[in-house]
Amino acid sequence: MTSFAFTFPGQGSQAVGMGKELAETYPEARAVFAEVDEALGQKLSTVMFEGPEDNLRLTENAQPALMAVSVALARVLETRGVRLAEHAAYVAGHSLGEYSALCAAGTFSLIDAARLLKTRGQAMQKAVPVGHGAMAALLGLDLATAREVAAEAGQGEVCEVANDNAPGQIVVSGATAAVERAVELAKGKGAKRALLLPVSAPFHCSLMQPAAESMAAALAEVEMHAPVVPVVSNVLATPISEPAEIRQRLVEQVTGVVRWTESVTWLTKEGGVTNLVELGTGKVLTGLAKRINPDVSAIAIGTPADIDAFVAQVLS
Repeated sequence: MTSFAFTFPGQGSQAVGMGKELAETYPEARAVFAEVDEALGQKLSTVMFEGPEDNLRLTENAQPALMAVSVALARVLETRGVRLAEHAAYVAGHSLGEYSALCAAGTFSLIDAARLLKTRGQAMQKAVPVGHGAMAALLGLDLATAREVAAEAGQGEVCEVANDNAPGQIVVSGATAAVERAVELAKGKGAKRALLLPVSAPFHCSLMQPAAESMAAALAEVEMHAPVVPVVSNVLATPISEPAEIRQRLVEQVTGVVRWTESVTWLTKEGGVTNLVELGTGKVLTGLAKRINPDVSAIAIGTPADIDAFVAQVLS
């Protein structure tokens, strides 16, 4: 028996041109992009389709842009007969992708999701002055060793594991000097590579506490419904459906670890999922899924050709 979970990518997957072919092909996608533009009071779709890249990469633009493409894909699939409520057992999203997952599953309206992510992006950027925070990928270390590196690198400053993306792919986040120390220490502890990431703020660490407080206030104002299928929470790596708990976990997520390895492991073991389907720009989560569980089927859907092939597969 085939069991699907839909996954939704996070920041870093954005690229100039994202969503353009969808908008040209599907009225449902055009409607999503127009609604997001109106909700935000800016022509985000123009930045998505045409750039400039620097503008798209801004956290406050990248986050709602990635959500818009993911939700557009979900809406197109629905009109083609592949409905989340009927065809997915679970949804999960990487960091901001959790909002995309929840919007696609009916927890948030599209307008609220766009505005929440704009707020989230701005709050995360404001939480730490530019240059004072950094993130680094530690490749080839296990989670326990990465935690040791972070603790040793701290020296009184914040340095914490932020993302457990896949076996051998851990990201640390914190004060710039501490993260730079972690890069050097990781090399001495057997990392294949350790490198600073091109990000504008130290996401998913305790330095983001001011942003967590901003999100608590923003989420308190938004109407939320139970998702049509459970969402596997980033901070728990287990499924939840209760709106009050979703709200709480989204606040915790701002400073908490993205437990992606454990989330995918839960989906494919306890959750019985056999097919992971990434809806959005790029194929990052599909690559991670194959590293986490080589036995699972993982595909990415981002183009009209991908949609046609997937609809034919599911509805055949």
